[in-house]
Amino acid sequence: MSFPLLTATAALPAIGAVATAAVPAARRTAAKWLALIFSLATLVLAGIALARFEPGGDRFQLTESHAWIKDFGVRYELGVDGIGVALMALTALLIPFVILAGWHDADPLETHSSRWRPTQGFFALILMVEAMVVLSFEATDVFLFYILFEAMLIPMYFLIGGFGDRAHAGSDENAAAQRSYAAVKFLLYNLVGGLVMLAAVIGLYVVAGSFSLSEIAEARANGSFTMATSTERWLFLGFFFAFAVKAPLWPLHTWLPNAMGEATSPVAVLLTAVVDKVGTFAMLRFCLQLFPEASKWATPVILVLALISIVYGALLAVGQRDIKRLIAYASISHFGFIVLGIFAMTSQGQSGATLYMVNHGISTAALMLVAGFLITRRGSRLISDYGGVQKVAPVLAGTFLIGGLATLSLPGLAPFVSEFLVLVGAFAAYPAVGIIATTGIVLAAIYVLVLYQRTMTGPVKAEVQGMADLKARELVVVVPLIALLLFLGVYPKPLTDIVNPAVRHTMSDVQKKDPQPEVEAAK
Repeated sequence: MSFPLLTATAALPAIGAVATAAVPAARRTAAKWLALIFSLATLVLAGIALARFEPGGDRFQLTESHAWIKDFGVRYELGVDGIGVALMALTALLIPFVILAGWHDADPLETHSSRWRPTQGFFALILMVEAMVVLSFEATDVFLFYILFEAMLIPMYFLIGGFGDRAHAGSDENAAAQRSYAAVKFLLYNLVGGLVMLAAVIGLYVVAGSFSLSEIAEARANGSFTMATSTERWLFLGFFFAFAVKAPLWPLHTWLPNAMGEATSPVAVLLTAVVDKVGTFAMLRFCLQLFPEASKWATPVILVLALISIVYGALLAVGQRDIKRLIAYASISHFGFIVLGIFAMTSQGQSGATLYMVNHGISTAALMLVAGFLITRRGSRLISDYGGVQKVAPVLAGTFLIGGLATLSLPGLAPFVSEFLVLVGAFAAYPAVGIIATTGIVLAAIYVLVLYQRTMTGPVKAEVQGMADLKARELVVVVPLIALLLFLGVYPKPLTDIVNPAVRHTMSDVQKKDPQPEVEAAK
């Protein structure tokens, strides 16, 4: 292709961010519509990229390569495999819903001052995050990826700290302090992970002489490049540490409940359904491809960490009193399943992990956005402040239930396929690991059904009386997500056809084959 489609897909939301920020202070509604239009245009470009991608073709397609920093061998190098193009499409799909759901989130901050334009800033930051995340899924130059990996922290920091959730008990000062704490914790954790990765990126260049994935792979294939075992393991640990923070994986997860709890619900979706996927995606693209021996060496420990994330996150979700923190701990459990699928080193596990990234993004967006609509109406995140909502707002309660059932991976909804494949892959390679991981399914049923029972059923509480049901804008946000959960739940083939060839390449990188079933010969 002569047209730089991948660059355009990432550049369009960046241009939209600048244009939205430049809208005059008095034109808040125009800024919202402008941001939405740019997000929809980005979705169109991502759809074109998805349509042009050939699952049976080259590993990296729609490639672009240009010299950037010649003295250090840094190139502006882009390309997508089946995993990258699927996550790019997920990001472009979710951003319009994030914008629509957060249509009025910056309104309470508006003042008569002409110097501060919170509405324009809020939507510009969302578009800037989209641009960086999309480009990170496209980058095949390690240094370019690192720049994006770190840069996306800045707009997310301001979205959490400056536009946080205001459904707090207590004083405004206390709420502001909690938002500031959550934003700083998010930034520090991820900056530390990024600094460790920077040391590993420099080390990779010293030993490989290149940042390009394709050049390193070609040099390794023709025998002109080898890496000492100890060097490979140290570099792997540097990369994996940063990705485990971003994912997040236990015990590096503690920033996520604070960040999701204090952010507005759309920003919480942006964080866990979009930004955090960069961590698990990078495990597949960089850890396994660049450091195959070290990945196999670290697998036993990583599987243990994944199991702890699955069980620990689910147990903490069961005991939560805060709706948004419950969803945050559930996400930690789900990320444990994703990491388990990646490092089970089976084709079923890695296909399931990739599908899990996509389906978790859709299901968490549906549940968290409906929860946000609920919290906005009542002004509280506490589960105990609700009861009997289904009697006064049945559509809201029904969509909340579907989002919750998707979160617990009910058969017929998209996450079930993902979780099933991850567990099949885990059982095939590590039966004991698979058995322990299934406890996460049981615990998920507990925390989701208890949440629904306590908030939606029973007597109608006085504070819930007169609660409005979902409005047209909110239905536009929720209904397409539910439709996708149903479609991919009964017919995941379009997604698996895109993902599976990329998984086969990854399995080839680590020189692993699926375990063969042991069947007794017929007598």
